[in-house]
Amino acid sequence: MKYRSAFDIIGPVMIGPSSSHTAGAARIGRVARTLFARQPKKAEILLYGSFAKTYKGHGTDVAIVGGILDFDTFDERIPTSLQLAEEAGMEVTFSVEEAVPDHPNTVRIKLSDDEKDLELVGISIGGGTIEITELNSFQLKLSGEHPAILVVHNDQFGVISSVTHILAQHEINIGHMEVSRKEKGKMALMVIEVDQKIAQDLIEDIEKLHHVTQVIRMVE
Repeated sequence: MKYRSAFDIIGPVMIGPSSSHTAGAARIGRVARTLFARQPKKAEILLYGSFAKTYKGHGTDVAIVGGILDFDTFDERIPTSLQLAEEAGMEVTFSVEEAVPDHPNTVRIKLSDDEKDLELVGISIGGGTIEITELNSFQLKLSGEHPAILVVHNDQFGVISSVTHILAQHEINIGHMEVSRKEKGKMALMVIEVDQKIAQDLIEDIEKLHHVTQVIRMVE
C-alpha cells in the first residue's frame, strides 16, 4: 500500500461508502475528464478485480461517471451522476473483465467524441489515493494530486533536456518525472509532476520546442 500522509489513511471528504471504491474511483474519472479537456460524448468503462465485483453496491459506477462529469469527491450530485450523464447526452457503458489485474481496484476508461479519443487505466490504492498507470497505451505513473504536465513528443535527442531547461528558467521544481515510448525514435511521453503552479506562459514555451507535439496541463 502506498500512502503519502496520515490523511491518505483517514480518507478524503467524500460522497459514498468507500475511499477506495468511491472517492478513488471519482478521482480517476476526473483525471480522465481533465486529460480529455471537455465532456465526452461516450464513456466506456471496463472494471477489473474488486471494482468489477462490487461496483454497484459501493457506488463505483456513479463515482467514475461523476468524475467524468468533473464532480469532486464531495459533490452531492455524484449519486445521480448516471442520470445527469444521460441528460447531458453522454452515453455510458459498463463492462467487467474476469482477468486478474495487477491491482484489485482497476478501471480502464475510454472517452470519445467526434474529434478525439482517450484511453487510460487507473488504480485506486486506498484512502482516495490513485495512480494512472496507462494513457493511450503509454505506461506511466501519475498521481493526479500534484500540478503536472504531460508532454507528447518525438523520441529525439535533446527534447528532455530542453523541457527541463524551460522548467528551470521558470523556477519550477520537479517532484517526479518519467519518460515512456512505444518504439525507439517514434512517439514518446514525458510525465512531470511539480511543486509549483504551472503558468500558461510555461506551457507555451514548451509547445514551441522542436519535436514537441502536445502539452497537457493536469492541474490549474
